Order: sequence, then C-alpha cells, then structure tokens
Amino acid sequence: MAKKIRRTAQTATGAGSAGPTAAAAPKRRRGGRVPAQLVTDFTVQLSTLSEAGIPVVKALTILEGQTRPGPFKDVLAEVTEDVAGGLPLSEAMGKHPRCFDSLFSSMVRAGEAGGVLDRVLRRLADFREKAAAIKSTVRGALIYPSVILVVALGVVSAVIVFVIPKFQEIFRSFNVSLPPITQILLDVSDFVVSYWYLVFGLPVLLFMMHGAAMRKGGGYRYGVHRLLLKLPIMGNVLSTALIAAFSRTFGTLVQAGVPHLEALEIVRDTTGNEVLKGAVEDIRRTVREGEGLARPMGESGVFDDMVVNMVDVGEETGELDNMLIKVADAYETQVDRKIDAMFKLIEPLMLVVIAVLVGFIVVALFMPLLTIMSTLGGT
Repeated sequence: MAKKIRRTAQTATGAGSAGPTAAAAPKRRRGGRVPAQLVTDFTVQLSTLSEAGIPVVKALTILEGQTRPGPFKDVLAEVTEDVAGGLPLSEAMGKHPRCFDSLFSSMVRAGEAGGVLDRVLRRLADFREKAAAIKSTVRGALIYPSVILVVALGVVSAVIVFVIPKFQEIFRSFNVSLPPITQILLDVSDFVVSYWYLVFGLPVLLFMMHGAAMRKGGGYRYGVHRLLLKLPIMGNVLSTALIAAFSRTFGTLVQAGVPHLEALEIVRDTTGNEVLKGAVEDIRRTVREGEGLARPMGESGVFDDMVVNMVDVGEETGELDNMLIKVADAYETQVDRKIDAMFKLIEPLMLVVIAVLVGFIVVALFMPLLTIMSTLGGT
C-alpha cells in the first residue's frame, strides 16, 4: 500500500505543478450512495497517513487520487478543496453528513482542538472496523436461515397452487370421501388459488406500510423497537448489542476529548433504536442538571447492573472512557457468542417446522389415495 500511496502522491504533485494550464476538472456529480465500508477504509488510510506525519491536505489529495470515480471521490474532492482553502477538516466533513455523520465530525473536531488528530483518527478507524465486524457477523448468520425460509415458502406455495388442485381433481373423479385433514388442505389450496392477490399482495402491502411507518418514526417505531427487545432469545441479543454499541460510541467520544453532554447528544442522534434514544436523552437531561451517569443509567431499564457499576467506578476513578471500552469489548464478545447460539437453535427449529409442514401435506394427500387404491384393488 505504501508504494501505491507514494505513486499517487507523485502523481498528485505532478498534477499540482501543471498550474492554470491544466485541463478543467469535470463537473462533479451530486448524491449517490456511499458504502459504509468505503468510508471505513478511507478512515483507516487517513489515520495511517496522519500518523506518518503527512499533512492533512496532502493526505486527502493522495486518498482522493486513489479513489475510484463515484460519489465518494466527489465528496473527497470537495473536502480537500475546503481544507486547502483554510476550513477545518471537521467542518469540511460536516458538509457531507451522508458520508461523515455527527459522530465522525465531532471526533475529528475534538482531535483538531486537542492537537491529537492522528490518534483520534486511529480510534475512529478502530471504532468503525469493530462496528462493521458486528454487522457482518449478524448478516452472515442471517443468510443461511433466510435462504432456507425463502426456499421452503416457495416450494410450499408452488405445491399449494399447482400440485394440490391436480389431486383435488383425482379425488372428485373417484368420488371418495375425504378425511378432515385432507379437506382442510384442499380448502386452503382453493382459497390461495381464488384469492392469490390477497395471499401474496397483502404481505407486500403490509411490509411497505410497516417500512413507511418506521421511517416516519413516532409511537409506532418506538413500539416496534420495544417489542423487539422483549422477544425471547432475540431480544436479549439485541439488548446486548445496543449496550455494546452505546459503550463503544460513548467511550470513543469521551476518549477523544468530547464533553459528556455533547457525546451523549451524538450517541442519541446516531443510535437506530428509539428505546435507547429515549433512555440516552433522559440520561443527558439528568447529567445536564449536575448528576453523574450511573444513577440515570440504572433507572433507564436499558442497562444492566454490570454496566452501571462499571460506569460508577469509571466516574469515581476518572477512567470512564477506559471502563466504557472494556464494557464494549465484553459485550461485543457476548453478542458474537449469543448470535452463534441463537442460530444454532433456530436452524434445527426451522427444519422441524418445515418437516412438520411437509409431513402434513404428504399425509393429507396420501390418505385418500390409499382409500382409492384399496377400492380399486377390491374391484
């Protein structure tokens, strides 16, 4: 990577010496999605260059030069121009909240104020890498059961729509009396075939309505998030993940020198869970009145005794940031372990449910067939 950076630096220097005769830069595009991993990689590289003593403007020029054309390259070009024009890096990044959120720009601002930008960038890079690792673990664990569920639903739907009506014609042609289990299956098939637009369209409509309500926020979003935290097994995993994310974010901000009230405000605005957001706002309000963190955290109902005690000790010893990072490390390990255990339990349960469903269909269809075969054999 060092060779690539040196080559890009030489290219950037050569381009800079071209002066006003250089070709005009193409018009930059606006908007477009920027992958979070791209921002994380940029943060790691910028921290490496800063630790090597390379000035911020030159480091930004190098990284902008080696970034592929796209929305993020355009953002880096604008940030580089702003910083070269005298604007602080935090303010230049703050103009692009879709790439650099309030947590990012606040930590950079704290690093600039304390003259420790390289260290803050390293902490920020570590933070983003750990957060990305947790998301990757969760998504990876979800892939296998999701594929099984989708395939199973597709196969069962195809059987109900295309196969069972054929059996129904056979049963009618032989005028055989159907057992209750078979009649239930045939009734379900008739309903799905007759009202397919409701069976397949209603879930899609409900999903879209749910997504719109969740984006709108308010009581519905809060209720869904609260319900998720109360679910068996999964609720415990989500609660542990929220505590880990809070501790990691808050601890990283405090470690970077961001004041507690501002750090709590950033945590509140960057969390995606309404229950945690409300709890953090209550904590922030109490801290603003002059109290410590431990008591309001304990009263929130979100944080368990271990976290509250660690925070209490951290406040008393002046090691709050280190205590929060230790809590984050411990709870992230718990999240990995609980996710692994949860999906080890979910996978066999899904297989059992699918087996029961398939067995129900097979028994319901073959019971009348056995009657027909015995009738034909008797004649």
